[in-house]
Order: sequence, then structure tokens, then C-alpha cells
Amino acid sequence: MEEAKRLGVEFETDNGDAGGRRSTRRKRPVRARTIPIKKMTKEQIRLGQILYPESDHERPMLRAHCEDAERPCPFVSCKHHLYLDVNPETGSIKLNFPDIEVWEMTETCALDVAERGGVTLEEVGEIMNLTRERIRQLEMSGLSKLHLGDDSESADLRVFVEGLDLAQEG
Repeated sequence: MEEAKRLGVEFETDNGDAGGRRSTRRKRPVRARTIPIKKMTKEQIRLGQILYPESDHERPMLRAHCEDAERPCPFVSCKHHLYLDVNPETGSIKLNFPDIEVWEMTETCALDVAERGGVTLEEVGEIMNLTRERIRQLEMSGLSKLHLGDDSESADLRVFVEGLDLAQEG
């Protein structure tokens, strides 16, 4: 959040009181915030480029390269990092944890969480700063896409899962 303040982006913070609404099972009082790129001024974008210039560092390209790397993961631009998400269509940035900095996070990589396995909906919700109900909705959406199986990604995934089943049986 300090980084966003330096860029001049303002955030509202939820202090838990929902104005008479029923309380949710959300563990964290602060919800994710989206920064729409189209609403940012040229000065804010220029300041961000100055503060965070592109560098020629060696970013891991495969899971094997970062599996034993330092944690919390410093590569926030990685698509598996839990700190932020970038919408490929609009370019907007969603800060999943606007009230904390990256180095304060307990879990930073979605692949680390997946590798552990056996995580409940509540644990996933806490890790991703979403409610248990939203996680359940996403799970159902993903499962329905797998059952339809119209696109090549789901076909690739089906082959992968069948390969895992065969490996476990043998």
C-alpha cells in the first residue's frame, strides 16, 4: 500500500462495519482493490516507471527454477504470485492485499499452495483474500468448464489428469 501511496493512488479501507449488513466469513477486513490503468494520469505512470524501472534480472521461467528460491517471492510480476493480478484485456491491476507489503505476506506463490495440496476453501480464501463462498463459486465454474471440455486447454488438462491417474494406479 505504501508503494501505491507513493504513486498517488488512493484506496478506501473497510474497517469491518458493513452498515447493518450481515457479517461475512472474511478473515481480513480489507478487500482487494483494482487500479484501472485508464484512470491513471500520465504523471502517475511516469512516476511508477521512475520508481520501478524495468531491469535485466534473471526471472525464473519454470517452476524448477524457483521451487527452492527465497520466500516471500520477490517476483511480483509472475502470474502465479498472489500479491497482484493484471487483467490482460484492460491492463488494470488488482491488488489482492492493498493493506500489506509483499514481504509481509505468509504465502506468495500459488504453486507453493497447490504443491502442498489438501487445502480447504477457507484456507484458500484466506490465502487469496476472498470469501469462502467466492472460492466455492470459482471452483464450480472451473469444474463446469472441465466437464464441457470444448477448448484445447481442457483437453490438455484431461490428458494430464488421465496420465496422473495411470501413474497412481501403476
